[in-house]
Amino acid sequence: MNGYQRINAVLNGQWPDKRPVMLHNFLMAIHEAGVSHAQYRSDPEIVAKVHIAAAEKYGVDGVMIDVDTVTLAEAVGVPVDHPENDPARSHEASLTSIEQVDDLEAIDLGKNERVQVWVEGVRLIKEYFGEEKFVRGNCDQAPFSLASMMRTPNEWMMDLVMEENHERVFKLLDYCTDVTSQFIRLMAQTGADMVSNGDSPAGPAMISPAMYREFALPYEKRVVEIAHECGLPYMLHICGDTTSILAAMKESGTDSIELDYGTDIQAVHDVFGNDVVFSGCIDPSGVLLQGTPELVAAKTQEVLDIYADSPAYIVNAGCAVPTLTPEENLRALVETAHNTEISPREVRRKDGTRQLV
Repeated sequence: MNGYQRINAVLNGQWPDKRPVMLHNFLMAIHEAGVSHAQYRSDPEIVAKVHIAAAEKYGVDGVMIDVDTVTLAEAVGVPVDHPENDPARSHEASLTSIEQVDDLEAIDLGKNERVQVWVEGVRLIKEYFGEEKFVRGNCDQAPFSLASMMRTPNEWMMDLVMEENHERVFKLLDYCTDVTSQFIRLMAQTGADMVSNGDSPAGPAMISPAMYREFALPYEKRVVEIAHECGLPYMLHICGDTTSILAAMKESGTDSIELDYGTDIQAVHDVFGNDVVFSGCIDPSGVLLQGTPELVAAKTQEVLDIYADSPAYIVNAGCAVPTLTPEENLRALVETAHNTEISPREVRRKDGTRQLV
């Protein structure tokens, strides 16, 4: 099997010949390519060059393309800084009061230059790899996260707890769902094999499980449906310890979940089983950046051992691989994944049938 075939098999409930690896490594890849973030986010050919070089260097099975976490925020009016050698970032609200939601105007995301760079970069990468490697086009922020950026996290939390604001809260979430959905549809036109979003402000570090069900989950469901309408599998990413909302996240209908190292891995295995593919959750800082190759191999093996009875696992860091991660540590992760023996056994597939591959 090649990389594309391995990840495709896993997403279809089948055993691959080797555990696949698909890394969230754009920060490290930019650094190793010797280009600036300013160059990267402004030129689709550089986006493609960066990810193609990293994928071939480390022999990964899938390529995850990310640019930053504020492209959609900037597209809807959030003030954004563009440092030369760091990802773009936001600090201010575009909506200084919740009442301004009433004045929001629809946008055509396809006309946004930064979005055009992102999707064209993905198209070039998919064109290059064809069906050799699996290509995941990340689509920036899920609706709840985007709304948080438009209001800033502190003001957004106040909006959520003040019931008199809820009508406008839901109106803003509808608006953000449209924006996120536009990005997914644009990404689907690139030939990408999967789409994804991040929704980290919806995690337990920011809101309660009950608030997650009320304000985030319904909108995650809607963007998953959009991805499926486009004929693509979907991956949802939430940072931090998500153990308390795993069952709710499963209800989103997502095909795969990308989770951080703080989450209980055994709980992930037990809740998702073979129905939702798990991606993660090697500690990107304490292990990949600061650890030794031996520690990386040991921590990777811990997750592989928990998932020894299931094909539903893609090896990955829990979040973005840090810029200065040692090359030997990333190689240790890939080698451990690819060299761990797989013992296929009967598993229950998503359609309810059982199969031994």
